[in-house]
Amino acid sequence: MTNSLTEEKKKSSRLLSLDAFRGFTMFLLIGEFAGLFHYLIDPTFNGTIIGFIGEQFHHHNWHGLHFWDLVQPYFMFIVGVAIPFSERNRLRKGSTDKAVFKHALIRSALLLLLGWALYCIGPGRIVFRFQNVLAQLAVTYLVAFLLRNKSIKLQFAASIFFIVVTELLYRTFSVDGFNQPFTPDHNFGAYIDMLISGELSGGHWVSFNAIPTTAHTIWGVIIGKILLSGKSKNDVLKIMIISGVVGLVIGYALDPITPIIKRISTSSFVFVSGGWALLTFAFFYWTIDILNYKKWIQFAVVVGLNPLFIYLFAHVGGGKFIAHILKPFTFGLFDWMGELTANIILGILTWYFLWYITYWLNKRKIFIRI
Repeated sequence: MTNSLTEEKKKSSRLLSLDAFRGFTMFLLIGEFAGLFHYLIDPTFNGTIIGFIGEQFHHHNWHGLHFWDLVQPYFMFIVGVAIPFSERNRLRKGSTDKAVFKHALIRSALLLLLGWALYCIGPGRIVFRFQNVLAQLAVTYLVAFLLRNKSIKLQFAASIFFIVVTELLYRTFSVDGFNQPFTPDHNFGAYIDMLISGELSGGHWVSFNAIPTTAHTIWGVIIGKILLSGKSKNDVLKIMIISGVVGLVIGYALDPITPIIKRISTSSFVFVSGGWALLTFAFFYWTIDILNYKKWIQFAVVVGLNPLFIYLFAHVGGGKFIAHILKPFTFGLFDWMGELTANIILGILTWYFLWYITYWLNKRKIFIRI
């Protein structure tokens, strides 16, 4: 009886909408590593709805926005929302403020090391970059954590400060060859990459993105604090919706002046993606915590409870390993339907097995966290 009550208390202390939003985001990420999205942009699908959907699951080449450009901001925002909840739970379990601070420092350092380690796999040498989600989170998480107990006004002001400073640096930087603010590989962010690693990253991504996207994590912390403030659920929902709409209006209004570019996280992109993050979380919060529709979320929650493990597993080749095992059977059964169709089926099956790993871990109460 005691164990049952304890388990129920643990469940009630969690924000299910946040678990579902995190799981949904991670589910999409492992879909990329399953290889499925690659086949959806095959020339066969040009001009079709499948081709359009496939395009949305790839980053925009430069100026513009695809759905896939929102996934990393989603995760930055989710981490921010979780910070006040995590701190509250640790303090309730008897941790001191000093212990909570120490854990945050260690967590940030581990995220950075893991992010750097992923960059070293390909070239087989040490590479210092901040483009992937773990390396950037090491920065945005720590900054947002340090600001967590400041007033909401001060936190918001800090987030705007990071965005404005980035905008000014890009627009006023005067080093020859890197003084074109919105030109690939000829901007301030590219110059910083040359200083850090001595080379440009592939795809025009820049490490400096960790600075403006800190706003996403700070905004998440603000929402987390509001959720714990005692306001009614409907009031919290209104705040998220209004804030999200304001973010979209500002971001899209800025686009003619400062283009929406994910790869260098321009100010317009930060506002637009932050707005979509707020509205997406508002949808999860409304359906799960207000309307109490919870049966459909379990498939996502199991992924969200082991986000770091499944991200690393998929990133270091777990998806390719699973696909390698499944391919002979998949093609043996479906090769008659054509190579493209067989590959799409293989991608779906690989995606399922990546998900099943998190389901298996969840059933056995195995949660790998830092």
